Amino acid sequence: MEQIERTSPRPNGEGVFPYLTAAAAAGLLLLVGAIFLVVLWGAWPALRAFGPAFLFSSVWDPVADKYGAAPAILGTVITSLLALALAGPLGVGAAIFLSELAPIWLKKPVSFLVELLAAVPSVVYGVWGIFVLVPWMRTGPGLFLESRLGFLPFFQGPSIGVGVLTAGLILTMMILPTIAAISREVMRAVPQDLREGMFALGATRWEMIARVVLPVSKTGITGALLLALGRAIGEAMAVTMVIGNANVIPSSLLAPAQTAASQVVNEFPEAFGLHLSSLLLLGLLLFIITLLINLTAVCLVYRTGRWSGGAGRTAKLKGKGRVTRYA
Repeated sequence: MEQIERTSPRPNGEGVFPYLTAAAAAGLLLLVGAIFLVVLWGAWPALRAFGPAFLFSSVWDPVADKYGAAPAILGTVITSLLALALAGPLGVGAAIFLSELAPIWLKKPVSFLVELLAAVPSVVYGVWGIFVLVPWMRTGPGLFLESRLGFLPFFQGPSIGVGVLTAGLILTMMILPTIAAISREVMRAVPQDLREGMFALGATRWEMIARVVLPVSKTGITGALLLALGRAIGEAMAVTMVIGNANVIPSSLLAPAQTAASQVVNEFPEAFGLHLSSLLLLGLLLFIITLLINLTAVCLVYRTGRWSGGAGRTAKLKGKGRVTRYA
């Protein structure tokens, strides 16, 4: 007997929808490529005039039309790494508390507060820094560091409130919610049977966290730290308000300095010619660095999510002198 295959009619638009989504994704890629090409086109005169020496020169003289990005790059690196060093342990610790230790009645409001802080505009942090953090740094920690630890190169010079340390603290506040929120989601993605298996072996909660949750989620936590680093490197407004905007290589954490983003914000409205091209070259460097960092971070977080969600994977959990496997 001949078998008759029945096919249900496709809903309206089912054949078009995949093409629309693909076009939207392609549009995003084209937009990123267009931004890169436009910035590269504007930065090309400076790139051709100065070449690699632009990265290592400390001269920034619009009158003589000579430009070097070393002070701005060094200021960006110092403030970003300082913020990451301060916010990293705090953010991961907060994520451990929210994921593994906090009671239900406290977990939801604190998680909401963390996500709310991540959405606060940077200019709000900057205004708070000007009116609260800068005066406090001038008369509080900055004065203490100058008087007690002034013999160290990192804390030499007068404490005037604005400076590298103040910018680092503002960036710490801005990237802390990002680290905490992403790390919490990564830890929540760790399979529950791994936790239960560790408890069945007689482990305490802290042993379970140290030997199961953190090893499994370390790749995702690294991605969260990289995402936060990318935001810190590209942050402009809040840093511009509190760093002092001195185009010099900072001699101390208390000294004013400048980042690449703050230099672009300060000088772009009045720049023209080779000056404008040099600022666009700074922007091009920021674009490439943050793009590479963010792509790496997203890949790490996605890899952790796939590992945690996959069935039948084997986790190697190193305990006291042995390796325990959970299939």
